[in-house]
Amino acid sequence: MADIHRIGNVAGDVIVSGPNLTERITRELETRLIEGVWSPGERIPSERALATSLGVARSTVRAALQRLIARGLLKTRAASGVYVSDRLQTGLISPWRQLVGDHPELRPDMLEFRLMLEGTTAYLAAVRATDEDLARIGELVDGLVAAHAHGDTVLESRLDGDFHTALANASHNAMLRHLQGSVVKMLYEHISLNNAGLTELREQASETILAQHLALWEAIRTRQPDEARRIMREHIGFVWRKLEPESPVPIVP
Repeated sequence: MADIHRIGNVAGDVIVSGPNLTERITRELETRLIEGVWSPGERIPSERALATSLGVARSTVRAALQRLIARGLLKTRAASGVYVSDRLQTGLISPWRQLVGDHPELRPDMLEFRLMLEGTTAYLAAVRATDEDLARIGELVDGLVAAHAHGDTVLESRLDGDFHTALANASHNAMLRHLQGSVVKMLYEHISLNNAGLTELREQASETILAQHLALWEAIRTRQPDEARRIMREHIGFVWRKLEPESPVPIVP
């Protein structure tokens, strides 16, 4: 994120505002949204808190927020505050949702794209993950192990998604992070389940899936990017074969 903590020009106790400063504040807030400082659905800090942290007048922050609301990046809730919309995710992929649903022949293309996308994400996570990223991923792995031990397939499935999201965040690539969430969600929205669905898959193959997650975590933790990419692709291919046994897993470079 841009290293901008206090942007306003302070002369004594007077904080200078104006169109140029409003644009700079708007860009700073955009950067925070792009970099995932605030997640979709999350309430952002108050005008007062933002004004204090950025060193500008509340009127400047208010004007910047209004610009982002007009662009659909933020949304207001009556008597509640300003929240992050899901525009950055859904806006990238929404035209494809109906197409994939209406044209099952596109699903292998989606899988191929996911293999490339998440394989690269895992590779970069192994290279770029910070100590904070590793701590977060480690917490999720511990949660997956505990949920599996207790037979809580619902919690395990939720943590599975959080695990993949954490890897995307650890890639420190804004496009990969936003695309990963959108593509994976769309794939599972429209996938044709041959048995009882993802819950049954979890019950039947949870041992293998957990082992893959643990191997992936070890590759990222020990900074082995090629191995992380290989394991991620193996994991995605395994899940695909369980859900779509008649569709071959594509080979990607």
